[in-house]
Amino acid sequence: MDRRHFLSLAACSLSSHLIPARADNRAATGIVMEQQFLLHQLSANHPESPARYQAIQHAVEKNVWHRPLVKLKPLAADKTFPWLSFVHSEAHIEAIASQTTHFDSALLATSASLAAVDAVMLGQVRNAFCASRPPGHHALNTGQEEGFCFFNHIAVAAKYAQQQYKIDKILIIDWDYHHGNGTEWAFYDDPSVLFFSTHDQYAYPGTGSPLKKGDKAGLGFNINVHLECGSDDETIMAAFKQHLAPAIETFEPELILISAGFDSRQDDLLGCFNITDQGFYQLTRWVMTMADKYCQSRLVSILEGGYNTTGNASAVLSHLEALNALL
Repeated sequence: MDRRHFLSLAACSLSSHLIPARADNRAATGIVMEQQFLLHQLSANHPESPARYQAIQHAVEKNVWHRPLVKLKPLAADKTFPWLSFVHSEAHIEAIASQTTHFDSALLATSASLAAVDAVMLGQVRNAFCASRPPGHHALNTGQEEGFCFFNHIAVAAKYAQQQYKIDKILIIDWDYHHGNGTEWAFYDDPSVLFFSTHDQYAYPGTGSPLKKGDKAGLGFNINVHLECGSDDETIMAAFKQHLAPAIETFEPELILISAGFDSRQDDLLGCFNITDQGFYQLTRWVMTMADKYCQSRLVSILEGGYNTTGNASAVLSHLEALNALL
């Protein structure tokens, strides 16, 4: 396959409230936000639409931040491509690459996650958010899109962080309404990654049973928490404190990655939870305290689901405002 055909990236444009990464931004929040993400379209009237991204862009650009967000440029495509094979098979990569328009956007989303890892691990920013699409946490090795996902960005980012920065232990948190089955699959027997997911196990993809706790050396490092329809801020926070807090204390992660799915927000088109924007703010702040305690505040968040266009953008703002505030 001639990969050069697929390795183009759109030029980055800086908004007035975004500044380039510099050494003096170490206490700031980085963001990857690219115009090219608007080009991805699965089908007409699909819930994972460019409109949801436009709403996020508009909300971020119009918000008045306490401190400017730090603009991060995605890793070059030719540098990102080899890392896909740390999670995905050659057959899967080839199959997605044959779908040129989807491949370009999916690879760029993975590139965004690697750039965010670089910025956080190099101390250019305290934490970072990838405003990217398509999402990734359902991606497997089936050679096709799974749950709107093509490549598992957060899984590739975890492998990248471990290899590039020689860290041993990574915590992945997934608060999307849907279970991150692709991420679970990637690390199910891996004790170096603690995977924690809150979700509705009876929604797509029908996985995420609390009985699934990992396999072989990874037994005990996979934590699934089913939440009932109607679960709210108090419910999800209680789940984090009850099930994740003691696991973090034992595991002591060196980096925290978040699959930030906002289809768990109230009034989402594809979910039935009642988590509010304030709930996401508090949840983010709680995770930040864990990052501050165990891994030098190193935290990377990657956008997953969220299909109420206005609600998703509002939740993203709350998440960013929490990330950008000092503890």
